[in-house]
Amino acid sequence: MNVLILGATSAVAQSFAHLALKSKASFYCVARSPEKLASLSERLGESLIGSECYDFTDTARAPEVITRACDALGQTDVVLFAHGLLPNQSESELDFDEAAKTFAVNTLSVIALLNPLHQRLREQSAPAKIAVITSVAGDRGRPRNFTYGAAKGGLGLYLQGLRSKYWSSQVELYNIKLGPTDTPMTVDHEKNGTFTTPERAAQLIMRALKRRRYDVYVPGFWRWIMLAVRLMPEWIFQRLKFLSAP
Repeated sequence: MNVLILGATSAVAQSFAHLALKSKASFYCVARSPEKLASLSERLGESLIGSECYDFTDTARAPEVITRACDALGQTDVVLFAHGLLPNQSESELDFDEAAKTFAVNTLSVIALLNPLHQRLREQSAPAKIAVITSVAGDRGRPRNFTYGAAKGGLGLYLQGLRSKYWSSQVELYNIKLGPTDTPMTVDHEKNGTFTTPERAAQLIMRALKRRRYDVYVPGFWRWIMLAVRLMPEWIFQRLKFLSAP
């Protein structure tokens, strides 16, 4: 199995890589931090075919990044998009640059890589799975994280359309709606019983790929929570402060 990981040094991506390593996978890893990428590369050892440091907002370079990765792998079986940015909500409302950066990282940078990727994978002889980590925050706008939620929700709609485009083909698109996860990105967040671990998230993503569950909530209980949140009438939603309060 040949695996391309974009945002490879995120906590969930590293856990996913270690799971895939047990299946004797080979990897091409793309990440922002040279130091973290070097550390991951050392742990992956000979299973690492290639790697690259890349500023995900440099969208003009996205096609060449995909070309180098796919050329190195030869055949790409699994792709995981795991990079993202969780902004300070209040700052994103007051500072347009902060809001724009949120969309640049969480939405546009993914699309910039995804477009040349799906074109490339539809031309190869073997099936390919593309999994993109979005967020349960994209299901309904809430005061505490609606900038982030809007960016992830928009990406989810893009994936839905792309999945329909390739429905009868060998390219499979997976929207991984990740719930709160105990990672460096949420280090300042108060933890509660809904948080999962990177290791558990990686296991559930791997399971979704094997079972061909294209629109998956991680962990699964978020499917029912967000169903209730999405269907809740506005007049009820606004009275439940644990949902609607900042």
